[in-house]
Amino acid sequence: MAAKRVRMGRVWVLAACVGALFYAAGIAMAGLGTMGLVARVVGLVVLGAVAAKRGSLTGWTFWAIVAGAELGADAPGAGMHLHVLAEIFLRLIKVITAPLIIGTLTTGIAGHGELKSLGRVAVKTLVYFEVVTTLALLLGAGAIHWTRAGEGVVVPASLTAQGAVGTAAGAHAGFEDFLLSVFPDNLVTAVGQNQILQVAVFSILLGVALAMLSEEKKAPLMAMLNSMTAAMFQLTKIIMYLAPVAAGAALSYTVGSMGISTLLPLAKLVGTFYGAALALVVLVFVPVMWMARISVRGFFEAASEPVAIGFATSTSQSALPLAIERMEEFGVPRWVVSFVIPLGYSFNMDGGSLYLSVASLFAAQAAGIHLSMGQQAVMLLTLMLTSKGLAGVPRASLVILLATASQFHLPAAPILMILGVDALIDMGRTALNVMGNCLASAVVGKWEGATEESLATPSLAG
Repeated sequence: MAAKRVRMGRVWVLAACVGALFYAAGIAMAGLGTMGLVARVVGLVVLGAVAAKRGSLTGWTFWAIVAGAELGADAPGAGMHLHVLAEIFLRLIKVITAPLIIGTLTTGIAGHGELKSLGRVAVKTLVYFEVVTTLALLLGAGAIHWTRAGEGVVVPASLTAQGAVGTAAGAHAGFEDFLLSVFPDNLVTAVGQNQILQVAVFSILLGVALAMLSEEKKAPLMAMLNSMTAAMFQLTKIIMYLAPVAAGAALSYTVGSMGISTLLPLAKLVGTFYGAALALVVLVFVPVMWMARISVRGFFEAASEPVAIGFATSTSQSALPLAIERMEEFGVPRWVVSFVIPLGYSFNMDGGSLYLSVASLFAAQAAGIHLSMGQQAVMLLTLMLTSKGLAGVPRASLVILLATASQFHLPAAPILMILGVDALIDMGRTALNVMGNCLASAVVGKWEGATEESLATPSLAG
């Protein structure tokens, strides 16, 4: 029976390879009209059959991503109208995010009981965040220096004229404003505006307060919060059935609205970012898993669905409920995962850090400005500090880049030019953010003595 399952697994892997080859051939024959379209459709049908047989959310999501991109390229008008489906999915996710954080984080801390460990975990988590985001900044800088993607890029005159306006719009709030924004003045407003960090702060304080009460007094509220948390996890499972549809709709809108031709002048920049992202996973994330003795294969299986959703929707918030659920299933204690992941939204944007270093040095190269190693080091440090606390702010990366460009006397025009491919880069940036936060929760959970078998790895093979 086991041998039969192995044979069938190989058959479906072969079928997936055949479908991918047909689709790749269709892309290569794009200039041949109908022949290329037929090859791509055949490839999509075969890949769809494989996804249906596997029956996993990840398989359907990746198939929907390819199908949505195809629809956006072939019928951009129809693809753009599908954006409403992605918006519906995002609204449903936003509805459950705050209740899920309040339930999991509050009950996790109150049930854990040992308040001293909370401060220890907070320090460990923030140190981990800073180390990994710094490595991401350095990798991005190294990648753009290697590819020199900004050299030879012609900045349109229209963008040069807009440069002064863009720089003025890039003012960044000071540290005092950020510190003040961490603490909610109204819980309803924080929930309504999806201020995740404010919701997390309230949940931590409520959990600490409950932990200090007697068992008799905290039992009723704990029971209610546990029931709410269970209901939110069940609602998450229901909403996730829409994830492939939302993924396909989001990609269809992106490709349909931008067009493939607009991506070509900045293709080297896009390739540089994704190459650096792959290097971050291989050179940083995987060694971290080895050092923490976390199963590499198990982690990627657990994180694949939230990462795929983040990639397709370009918003980390859409993946948060599923990320919490999958990491808890992976073996991370609930109180750790519900503390680390929301905190990571402001302090552990690995993908955002990688992008900031790539984009800022791209702007310098495109403008023909040479920055000394000392200037680059100061700029990377500035990017690291100013990127904190901007989770959920629209075009947050653009705000940071424009402010940094003004400080280092770089023209804003090359940064505005990046907006042409920002949507394409944002998918990878978000996926990397989600993966980085999932890994952070697993690492901190292991540091806190998680002994679940799923987190242990006997060998480097994972």
